[in-house]
Amino acid sequence: MAATGVLPFIRGVDLSGNDFKGGYFPEHVKSMTSLRWLKLNRTGLCYLPEELSSLQKLEHLSVSHNSLTTLHGELSSLPNLRAVVARANNLKNSGVPDDIFQLDDLSVLDLSYNQLTEIPRDLENSRNMLVLNLSHNSIDNIPNQLFINLTDLLYLDLSDNNLDSLPPQMRRLVHLQTLILNNNPLMHAQLRQLPAMVALQTLHLRNTQRTQNNMPTSLEGLTNLADVDLSCNDLSRVPECLYSLANLKRLNLSSNQISELSLCIDQWTKLETLNLSRNQLTSLPSAICKLSKLKKLYVNSNKIDFDGLPSGVGKLSNLVEFMAANNNLELVPEGLCRCGKLKKLVLNKNRLVTLPEAIHFLTALEVLDVRENPNLVMPPKPVDRTAEWYNIDFSLQNQLRLAGASPATVAAAGGGNSPRDHMARKMRLRRRKDSAQDDQAKQVLKGMSDVAQEKNKSIEENGDLKYSDLKTKRWDKNLEKPQLDYSEFFMEDVGHIPGVAVWQIENFIPIQVDEAFHGKFYEADCYIVLKTFLDDNGALNWHIYYWIGQEATLDKKAGSAIHAVNLRNYLGAECRTIREEMGDESEEFTAVSKTNTIFYTKFVFLHYDQLYRVYGKKNIRLESVPLKASSLDPRRTFHFLLQFCKIHCLFGFVVTWTGGADDGGVERGFGWHGGIRSGGEEVCPFTRGGVWSLLYSGLLRISLQVGQRVSLK
Repeated sequence: MAATGVLPFIRGVDLSGNDFKGGYFPEHVKSMTSLRWLKLNRTGLCYLPEELSSLQKLEHLSVSHNSLTTLHGELSSLPNLRAVVARANNLKNSGVPDDIFQLDDLSVLDLSYNQLTEIPRDLENSRNMLVLNLSHNSIDNIPNQLFINLTDLLYLDLSDNNLDSLPPQMRRLVHLQTLILNNNPLMHAQLRQLPAMVALQTLHLRNTQRTQNNMPTSLEGLTNLADVDLSCNDLSRVPECLYSLANLKRLNLSSNQISELSLCIDQWTKLETLNLSRNQLTSLPSAICKLSKLKKLYVNSNKIDFDGLPSGVGKLSNLVEFMAANNNLELVPEGLCRCGKLKKLVLNKNRLVTLPEAIHFLTALEVLDVRENPNLVMPPKPVDRTAEWYNIDFSLQNQLRLAGASPATVAAAGGGNSPRDHMARKMRLRRRKDSAQDDQAKQVLKGMSDVAQEKNKSIEENGDLKYSDLKTKRWDKNLEKPQLDYSEFFMEDVGHIPGVAVWQIENFIPIQVDEAFHGKFYEADCYIVLKTFLDDNGALNWHIYYWIGQEATLDKKAGSAIHAVNLRNYLGAECRTIREEMGDESEEFTAVSKTNTIFYTKFVFLHYDQLYRVYGKKNIRLESVPLKASSLDPRRTFHFLLQFCKIHCLFGFVVTWTGGADDGGVERGFGWHGGIRSGGEEVCPFTRGGVWSLLYSGLLRISLQVGQRVSLK
């Protein structure tokens, strides 16, 4: 496929699963000069292909699950590289080049599941590192200087190494959100750095030899901590520092030596998952019934019996999974059957004799595991009301009475062979004729009653209907929206965090603007501004603006309006997109900027290249002369070729200077100027009197400003 085809415009390609083991690598990849991301996972690579050096715009490279022994070669020549994922290879420290840590934009590095024995050299120079994964290696020491510069880290995984201590400089990681240290011999590490990590949300310390003596005394400052894993340790009770974590959602204390729980667990009001399996518990405290948001409770392999389960367990209205296998349960509290959302109930390997009859009313139950309970007898299913039809009177007299027959007719039906009453039959036919007119109305009423009965049946099966199920949907909610993919234009996390995001329209595509340039708009461009905030109910909401510059082209105006609607659809927002025009911005839009000010950028940087002398009458020629004022001759005509750039677009001007003694030089210059134009230059004529003083004042200091042709800086 030729380079003039689609290859230069491809932004991402996934070649995972192909076999490049024999040294074959598609040479056409080097023609993908606009490539932003490349995946080469499970391709059998033993070294990085040299074609990568042509991908100067590459930002994300994934080469996981290969046979790489080195990353030397092409990585350091990629100036825009942001993410390198090389997990599950055969990399050693000698195979990790030092120069990749000099890349300014490198923010994601995954070298997990390799053969590293120490932290890669010069890693501390990656000041913009956000995600660092060095798990499943053989690292036994962390140098003190590593975390001096990596203060912006958000994710750090050092699990499954040989670390026995942590550097005190880790307290500088004030932005860290996830810390994983599983399976390290950290017996002598006191973890005094933890209270300083105020942004921490996830903390995993599985199998790190935690005891009551080497746990921090307090974690009150970690108000965002929601996920804690302390499984496979030597804890004899729940550490006191955990009770102060008011926002805790997931807690794993399995495989410890915990024998009892404190009543203080009712402070975990937001807890959703609690794992206490493989401990020494004999009972659960009644305070556990106050955890109203608890969804999953695991107490497998303990010593809990019937008296050890609180009778108020039915108050856990949101409980979805309850697992108590391998205990000493003979019965389970009937209150457990009042957990209407229960889907999974595992009670195998106990001493169960029977279960509550109410177990049959758990309509949401999907899994019931009661294996290996040899004495278990399932309770009988409750008797339903199927026998009530035997109470119906099928006698002829009763049926005639229900049909509206006269007493004489009813009596005659009971008399056996009595003569027929013709008058009664006549009256019965008349009533049937009158009732025929109401058949249509009865059909309508029957349909309405059927709908009501179906709704009542649904309420009985699924519980009370929500308000959202009762109210009528708006007409636009019933429209089927097309399944469009906006991921090419907007990142995954757009609109998920409160703040402001800005996009500039370039070549019909929105390009996200760096936060440092928010509030600085070019009058010839169009922008999309997204403000994400929390409403009064704590839910995410958005305001979407598209700003139109005074000098913007029609395609940029249309692109900003279209992509503003695309952004709204991508977020699923119900707000409208708001048009803002330059010089007529609303106060709400101006307030979006941090400084409440919008700066209109009008200046462009200008420089020029050469000065030419024009001579000849029929055959016009150009002669390059020194770029200084003394080169000007009043008898000649001269061209200045000026070039300037705005953002990443190059433009130019051809300025014509005509001496007073030249006869027709200006016309010749205008007739020939196309030969020296490099692109979109304009020709600006100047006479000797108009520009002479300007050139002698400073020929090398010329700038172009909006609203005028050429002025002296």
